[in-house]
Amino acid sequence: MQKSIPITLLTGYLGSGKTTLLNYILNNQEGYKIAVIVNDIGEVNIDASKIAKDGIVNSKDDSLVPLQNGCICCTLKTDLLEQLQDIIETKKFDYIVIEASGICEPIPIAQTITALEDAYLQYNMPKLCYLDSIVSVVDAKRLSDEFNQGENLLNDKIDEEDIENLIIQQIEFCDTIILNKIDEVTKEELASVTDVIKALQPSAEIIPTNYSKVELSKILETHKFNFDKAATSSGWYSSLENETNLSSASDDEEEHECSCENKDEHECHCHEKGHECGHHHHHHHDEGEVEEYGISTFVYYRREPMDRKKFYEYIGKPWPKKIIRVKGITYFTDEKEMSYMFEQAGTLKDLTEAGLWLAEEDPKFQQEVLKANPDLEKDWDPFYKDRMVKLVFIGKNIDKKEIFKELDEI
Repeated sequence: MQKSIPITLLTGYLGSGKTTLLNYILNNQEGYKIAVIVNDIGEVNIDASKIAKDGIVNSKDDSLVPLQNGCICCTLKTDLLEQLQDIIETKKFDYIVIEASGICEPIPIAQTITALEDAYLQYNMPKLCYLDSIVSVVDAKRLSDEFNQGENLLNDKIDEEDIENLIIQQIEFCDTIILNKIDEVTKEELASVTDVIKALQPSAEIIPTNYSKVELSKILETHKFNFDKAATSSGWYSSLENETNLSSASDDEEEHECSCENKDEHECHCHEKGHECGHHHHHHHDEGEVEEYGISTFVYYRREPMDRKKFYEYIGKPWPKKIIRVKGITYFTDEKEMSYMFEQAGTLKDLTEAGLWLAEEDPKFQQEVLKANPDLEKDWDPFYKDRMVKLVFIGKNIDKKEIFKELDEI
């Protein structure tokens, strides 16, 4: 009989360190045969490309599945189900790790996976997979710098389309929190951020880290996830429960009044999976997160190299807060043989060598690689070969034309 495959879901805001954590897992997987599903809202899945470049997993042996141009919590739900079933049917893997997009809400993803579990039971089939844990990666530096040491997340006037609302959901609905980039903040800032996280999610284990380095036994095959527990473990729910218990003790005959917004339309189902009674977060997943949170994504693409000095000047100046996340590859006029990976998250910007372009290899080797990689062949240019600049911008109401204009001058 085929063993039930555990699934770990990685969530967290843009640039928090999910891909870094995923790469750390893959480099230290301790005997697991891991299949990876990487979700990206943009048309170009930079995270999947980055992971594949490291050579640990790849799409050719089905160990890496990129899901892009949408979120697996809404528009790509069906795709997620299909890919999970395909991975299970290969019988090659004994663990699945899913990296959600930075603007994904965790509850709908958990619903999708648990629905698959329920389907196995409904048809009297062995349960071939189960959601083992939900790990939320939180950027301590960003929470401190951009969200007033996390205090903004406790504001009772947060609108459902505010970014704060998304971060709250990612913190609340999980069983483990990786509090990342702690060396970027002071002890006082770290304490403040930790207090806010505990207020939002008092039940989850909080693991302080740098570069998302964590003991894998803390996040793999933990058997921590329980839907009902996750849905009722947030700070607001605990407070509501305490108030309800106090009220019941003082007046046993007082009727419980449902606080669901649509209570007049149908019978209350407050405790069904995924329904959040009394919560101030309400989302319409059919619309998709890109529209819902005012977040959009676009790709800046060209084949010509950039001027290194001008690029350094561009990334060295303060960027508008509307630019949430940038990631991609580039190269420079003074070093055309080397590719570079550029990443931005909040105030942090990083440029690192990503290896030589295939264009630098001998023609025979180039042809062998191109034959084995149809996607690479599709992007092959007779003059530039595989050299290119491809930067994915993610932001809220960002001026695409202005950014293109600035980059074209570099």
